[in-house]
Order: sequence, then structure tokens, then C-alpha cells
Amino acid sequence: MPLFTAKERITVHRDGKPCYDIVYSSDLACLTAELDKIGLLKRRCAIITDTNVAPLYEEQVRRALEQASGAVPAVYIVPAGEEHKTLGEIEKLYRFLIEQHFDRSSYLVALGGGVIGDMTGYAAATYLRGIDFVQIPTTLLAQADSSIGGKTGVDLVGYKNMVGAFHMPRLVFASCAFLSSLDERQFLSGFAEVIKHGLIRDSAYYDWLIAHREEILARDEAVLSLMLQRSNEIKRDVVEKDPLEKGERMLLNFGHTVGHAIEKYSDFQMLHGECVSLGCIAAAFLSAQRNELPDEEVRRIRSDFSSFGLPVSCEIGDESAVVQLTKSDKKMKEGQIRFILLHEIGDAYVDQTITSDELQSAVHAVQKQS
Repeated sequence: MPLFTAKERITVHRDGKPCYDIVYSSDLACLTAELDKIGLLKRRCAIITDTNVAPLYEEQVRRALEQASGAVPAVYIVPAGEEHKTLGEIEKLYRFLIEQHFDRSSYLVALGGGVIGDMTGYAAATYLRGIDFVQIPTTLLAQADSSIGGKTGVDLVGYKNMVGAFHMPRLVFASCAFLSSLDERQFLSGFAEVIKHGLIRDSAYYDWLIAHREEILARDEAVLSLMLQRSNEIKRDVVEKDPLEKGERMLLNFGHTVGHAIEKYSDFQMLHGECVSLGCIAAAFLSAQRNELPDEEVRRIRSDFSSFGLPVSCEIGDESAVVQLTKSDKKMKEGQIRFILLHEIGDAYVDQTITSDELQSAVHAVQKQS
């Protein structure tokens, strides 16, 4: 019996009631049918995308919406890159929506990766005190992780996602066909979030990923579809239990405390998933230091990440500076960082006792040795 079976949709619940669906299809007619089903198709919309994605997919999505609804969607294009995920860019988007006379019956379509999804969701959460939005994620990172769960936000003076809101999408439309346009580095960056899901919640899924390494790296669409669905199920299950990140949802931040610090330290020259990969290695190292995870499992995790082309070390000029950056993490509580560790592969937990010395040793563990 196979570990996973293909699905057409997964439903995310809120307070025990259906909230939105994640729909898997490469047919944009399916997208418009879903929009019609939830009562959005005939309403006015704006497609929010960026300068990387617009040349690839904006026209075909806009035409599909126009043909099905009879109205021409507005299009707003943001400069691509994490450095543009700012309140200044959100203000420009607000101005566009105001000047185009968008009202509370309108909705936004996030067409792009995690940056676009976060920005569009935050704009939707705050424009006119909240309007609907739809996620059409075009990167593996966004499809597997950031488009699910309603976290929205922007960076503030370079600190990741320090301003934001919880605002659930009305629909997530995931097409593996979009992944064919990703360059290798972006694809692997997204895979770091995928393998994280196995590490925190499902050891059998983790093993499945390793066993299907060749098909994943070759971007076999059938395998990618199964992979995406299982990752989405894991994130859905966690988010349903803790939608506002007051407890269990923090497990999804495995690898992100050190990862976000390295990402800022690199001035965002490293991709988010590359930094998460390093953060996962650092967290696994700390788990072993706490006598939870056996040393051989840490070595295995390093080898597995490396086999997928993910970084397991990097040059860090000032380790203390990275440690200091972890203390600006939004998961801090009363001056103490809430760090995610592993009892074993597939079983993560929240720890609030990590010391600065331990963080220093974790950062040193991913320092590239000369």
C-alpha cells in the first residue's frame, strides 16, 4: 500500500469549520471554477505579482480570469526581492487600490512566491480593515509552506516579518506546472521547507523524501504532487490546532531562529530556504547537545540535506553578531527565545531554556571550516 495517495484538494478548517481549500490542478479553468464556487469570480479583483513572475504567468492568469468573469482584472507589479517586502511598498499598493476605487467587495490575487503572498495577504488584511484574497503560489517554498496558514506580513528595518497579521486566504490554487520555471537554487530553497515538515512531524515522510531524491531533483510531477500534498497536510494539521501560533504552531519554525539571523546577517544575499537549511542543522546539533537526538542522526540529517544540494555550512565572519540577531526574533517571550528542537526525527518540541552560549555553539556548528 502506498504511503500517500493523490488528492484533488485539501480543506483547512478554522474552529472546526471549513475555512478554505488547497486545490491541486494545472488547469486554470479549475481556478475560475473554484472562484465561482466561493462567490469571488464575478467580483472585482487585482492580481498582485512581481517583476520576475509577471513575464511568466501574469498574462495567462489575467486572461483566464477575464474570460471567465467578463471583467478585466487590475494588475499591480512589485519589484522582485525580499528587500522590497516593506511597509513602503505596501503603501504604494494601498495608493493603487484607492486610486482604482477598490472597495470591500473586491479581492486580491497573490501570484508569486512567498514575498508576494506575504505582502498581498498583509495588504488584504489591512486595506479597508480587511478584504478577501486568493493565493496562487508559483514557487515550491510558497506552495509547500508560506501560502498555507494565513500568516501575512512585511519586514521592518531588515528584520523578518516583524509587522503582520493573521488573515486566511479564501483559496489556495497550487499547480506543479509553475515549478518548471524555477531555477535550481530557488527550487532547492523551497525544498528546505518540505524536508523540515518531515523532521518535525513525520519520520516516514522524511524517509520517503530521501528515498525519492532522484525523482524530486528531476522534478517528476507525479512525485512532486504527492510531496506537496503531504507537506500541506502536515502544515494544515498544525495550523488547525493552533491558528494564531500560541503553542504547537511554533514547531513550524524549526530551523528559522538561526536561519532568520543568518539571512539578515547575509543582507539577504542567501535565500530563505538556504538559511532554513543551516538553521535545521544548527537545531539538530543543539538537540544532540541536549542528549535528545543521537549524534549519528545529526550526521544523517547533514548528509541528507547535502544530498539535495542544500547548504549545511557557510562562512560566518562574526558568529556573535548572528547570535545577537537571534534575540530580535519575533518568537522571543519575556527575553527568552522559544527554540524548536528534536526529540527524534518526526518529533519536535518547543524549548525555552536555550542559553546564549548554546546558541553560539549552534552557530559555530554551521560555520564553514577552513
